[in-house]
Amino acid sequence: MLKKYYLGLSSLLLVFCFFHGNDLIAGPKEDFQTWGTVTAIGSLDAIDPDLSKYRYWLEGQGRFGNDTSQVSQGMLRTGLGYALSETLTMWLGYAFIPTEEPFVSEPFDEHRIWQQLLWNQPFSFGTFSSRSRLEQRFMQIGNDVGWRYRQLFKISLPLTFAPNFSLVATNEVFIDINKTDWKSVNGFDQNRAFAGIGYNFDEHIRTEIGYMNQYIYKATAQDFMSHIISINWYLNF
Repeated sequence: MLKKYYLGLSSLLLVFCFFHGNDLIAGPKEDFQTWGTVTAIGSLDAIDPDLSKYRYWLEGQGRFGNDTSQVSQGMLRTGLGYALSETLTMWLGYAFIPTEEPFVSEPFDEHRIWQQLLWNQPFSFGTFSSRSRLEQRFMQIGNDVGWRYRQLFKISLPLTFAPNFSLVATNEVFIDINKTDWKSVNGFDQNRAFAGIGYNFDEHIRTEIGYMNQYIYKATAQDFMSHIISINWYLNF
């Protein structure tokens, strides 16, 4: 009985390797990229003190691909938030994303509506953050609306010998919720892992620079992995 089990399992593995062996050997397609981001988040109390619990979000990104030789993707993200407490805010916003090679073979524009909960909790050892984001994606290359969930966790650990500096690590998982006519499938979409150094210029300006690994699952093509120099600026007013 055990021998038949192993023979059956071996047969299944041989069939799998026959159909997927090239993908396993080839692995994902890889690219070296540089991403730059500027994000400004602040309160609307400068307009009216009664709006002190309301927040604004302004973000711009430039992503350079094909070994950092060309602009491959841009992003403009805007949003309005409301502080539920000192550590928790909820958000609603819009994003515009033009995309080119190497992410896609034919350039197209994407529009997104997004909602999120952002939690920042300081501890004695540093700051822990959680960002839960839901997106509705409208593609120029299709008619369906794609729903995607993103979960990010981040930890920032100040250095005791240089308190303006900190070690930063994040991981964000992307999950597609539905199938679309532009080849999005429900399930795992991509993962982004970042590790780097943060520096506080003052209470309003911070930068984080480091390495990001982006792995994108492709249901109908070769998976894609980006090795990214990530440069981020955060403005808080």
